[in-house]
Amino acid sequence: MKALVQRVNKASVMVEGEIVGKIGRGLVVFVGVARGDTEKDAGYLADKVANLRVFADEAGRFNLSVLETGGEILIVSQFTLLADTRKGRRPSFEQAAPPEQAEVLVDFFIARVCDMGVRVETGRFQQHMLVEIHNDGPVTVMVDSREKFLGRSNR
Repeated sequence: MKALVQRVNKASVMVEGEIVGKIGRGLVVFVGVARGDTEKDAGYLADKVANLRVFADEAGRFNLSVLETGGEILIVSQFTLLADTRKGRRPSFEQAAPPEQAEVLVDFFIARVCDMGVRVETGRFQQHMLVEIHNDGPVTVMVDSREKFLGRSNR
């Protein structure tokens, strides 16, 4: 699983003209599920994202997580994080998990983050979404569960 994490001052996601998720200061997390990912990947990613120290302390250093700052998280499923652009000009999404598998793992990821006490808003799975992000910094970090587990190759 991959997560593209952006520190934001505020963000929202709209589906068919309706705001379905909206946060203030915190993180927007785009989540992509690869073929072969498991709950172990989702759990690792949830813990990593919630504890990622990308907020400044009094000294201006990245020493605080969204948990420590009381921030919020907007989670948006995004299969395009699994794009393979090595051949031709059209991205291939063969590494992306089928929607049925992806939705289960995204829901697991969301539940794990909620269980940690973070206020979470979400987009809508398999819907066309308009995401408005006020990136703070900008700070953008990629987290990949496959980089953690030995014996699993990177994409």
